[in-house]
Amino acid sequence: MEQVIKIGLLGLGTVGRGVYRILAENRENIRQRVGIGLEIKKIMVRNLDKDRGLSLPEGILTTNIQDITNDPEIKIVVEVLGGIQPALDYVLEALNRGKSVVTANKDMVAEHGQRLFKAAQTNQCDLLFEASVAGGIPIIRTLKQSLAGNRIDEVFGIINGTTNYMLTKMTQEGCDFKDVLQEAQAKGYAEADPTADVGGFDAARKIAILASIAFNTRIPLQQVYTEGITHITPQDILYANELGYIIKLLGIAKNRPEGVEVRVHPTFIPKDHPLAAVGDAFNAVFVRGNAVGDTMFYGRGAGELPTASAVVADIMDAARDIIRNVPGIIGCTCFKQLPVLPVGETLSKYYIRLRVADKPGVLASIALVFGNKEVSLKSVIQKEATGKTAELVLVTHRVQEQNVQDALMDIKQLSSVMEVANVIRVEGEE
Repeated sequence: MEQVIKIGLLGLGTVGRGVYRILAENRENIRQRVGIGLEIKKIMVRNLDKDRGLSLPEGILTTNIQDITNDPEIKIVVEVLGGIQPALDYVLEALNRGKSVVTANKDMVAEHGQRLFKAAQTNQCDLLFEASVAGGIPIIRTLKQSLAGNRIDEVFGIINGTTNYMLTKMTQEGCDFKDVLQEAQAKGYAEADPTADVGGFDAARKIAILASIAFNTRIPLQQVYTEGITHITPQDILYANELGYIIKLLGIAKNRPEGVEVRVHPTFIPKDHPLAAVGDAFNAVFVRGNAVGDTMFYGRGAGELPTASAVVADIMDAARDIIRNVPGIIGCTCFKQLPVLPVGETLSKYYIRLRVADKPGVLASIALVFGNKEVSLKSVIQKEATGKTAELVLVTHRVQEQNVQDALMDIKQLSSVMEVANVIRVEGEE
């Protein structure tokens, strides 16, 4: 009988079905590449009677986690349930029983990574999570292995497909946020409650994971500055275009001598930057290393088969480690303790849109406030006045965030300033 490594699968939703299909359809190629066969022995689901759209062997489904964690034949547990509980308890139980774990769960890894890696290290087994960030794009393995000889200075990119789809539509068609959100929900790109996506929280979890790996230091999720796209208007997109920029929601991590910047927010990037061309629901991650220079990784950041592709690659790595008796050979790489800089200490350029009274001396008074706070203006455009008001569009040189915020606090007090309509950071320029 052919020797195989047995797998327990937790969850048979979209990604779980993809994992099952890839392992079945590519069975022989996978066996040749790994050197041993891989077989799913048990699948834990909530409802045994639900139609899965798959032809499954009799008896493979269970609702009892112990059927997987207590089975000595099962060497690899694959978690694709999502959410933190009960997934966290199940994964810890598997690790504590010496089983290698593959997960696609960004929430769990971002919030409980330290605890999970400690369990994996203690029990000498693998904890692999390629699919937790950017779907089918092999970015985690790249940072941990292919670019391991580099000092990574920056990691930033488009790591949420929903918001990228929405901003692409707003840019191309001039739609407003509410209409595009409804369309994204109708097409299945956005959830009924879209807060995690449009609020930037999904991207925050992903950039926390990437920054932890890239800079070899643990990034607490609560220290990631997070801002969503709900305040982006067609007017901002129009002005961005006039100034030579595209608006994208970016996760940004920079390794500076003073500490690490980690943030998520809408961003102006130049039209000629590689990320500007990434449209629809695609993801892309830009990495700058001191040896390799600039690299970019592009592909589908979600979906059944792209995400399952990353999961299966991790399963194959875990299987190789088992047959070579070296599970856990690449464990947690957070061997530094770098400070995470408060957002006030981060550096960027800024686009600022003001609604002001249309009268002489307004621009001079605003420029004086910025100057007093050491904010240098790169460009100022006064748009056509409407009645007794006008719109000012300003772009600053690179400056510390706190200086900009302090200046805006004073500007809001000016009688000639009716509204600070929007503030958006500018990145991707030297």
